Formats: sequence, structure tokens, C-alpha cells
Amino acid sequence: MGATVWTVADSPLGALLLVGEVTATGTALTSLSMPGQRTAPAVRHDWRHDPRALAGVTRQLTAYFAGERTLFDVEFTATGTAFQRRVWSVLDDIPYGSTTTYGELAERLGVARQDIRALGAAIGANPLLLVRPCHRVIGADGTMRGYAGGVERKVRLLTLEGALQPTLL
Repeated sequence: MGATVWTVADSPLGALLLVGEVTATGTALTSLSMPGQRTAPAVRHDWRHDPRALAGVTRQLTAYFAGERTLFDVEFTATGTAFQRRVWSVLDDIPYGSTTTYGELAERLGVARQDIRALGAAIGANPLLLVRPCHRVIGADGTMRGYAGGVERKVRLLTLEGALQPTLL
């Protein structure tokens, strides 16, 4: 395993913490988190601040927030349990501008109704917010269920992607 690097990318949602591992082919993203996120990693003293190592991810995020990118092309590390990785791979298939429900994901994965909580926990453990679009999963009744970055950010992301209509306050 290579050195751990980190940087902060400005976004309309606040400063995003990007963490990566230096590999033989570049830098693999290990975490993308938001301010106030319960599961966000804290920068450690043995990590190296290196904006250049994560510049490709930062550029893609900038283009995403400008409405110029709908998919991310990012190398990332394979973490999590086998079940989490199965759930996360299905998240990767949810198209930009659309949503799906927890029940629909459970059906696609063959997860029993009584195990939907485990499915929700796997989604909540996603270390790659935005890049792996867990914000596109909503309740069966259309309500915004939990999001590690905060439900208000989930609404902003889905509005940016056109899956929700903007509301006037």
C-alpha cells in the first residue's frame, strides 16, 4: 500500500475532503466526505497534503457541480465487506438524473424484506459520496431518507441532477 494523500475541494456543498492512496498507476480515491459527516475520516498526521495527486478527482467534481459531467471516471480502492461491495456496485448503476428506492435495490440484489436495514446500513457506509451515487436512493414514498452528508445536501444534489424540481421558499 502506498502513501495516503489528501486535499480539500471547494464545492457548493462545502469543503469536500478527498483522501487517496498512491498506487503504481496514480492515486486511488479511498474517501470523499463532506463537512459534518458522521463517518468522515479525520486527516491524520502521517497523511501527506497533495492537491496534485487528487487533481483529476477535483476537476471532475468541479465539472459535475457546473452541470458538465454526469459520470465520474475515478480509480478507487475496494474496501468494505462483500455485502457492502455488492450494494455499492448497484449504486454505481443508478443513472444521473434518476432515483431508485431501497426496495427496488433490495429486489435487484435479492435482499429479503427483513434485511432492508442491512441494505440501508451498507448504503450509509459508502465512503465515496457523490462518486458512488448513494444520494440517488430515496424512500418508496418519495421522501428523502438519510444521507451521510445530510438530507438537505441530498436534496441539493438531486435538484442539480434534475431528479427533483427546485422549490421556491
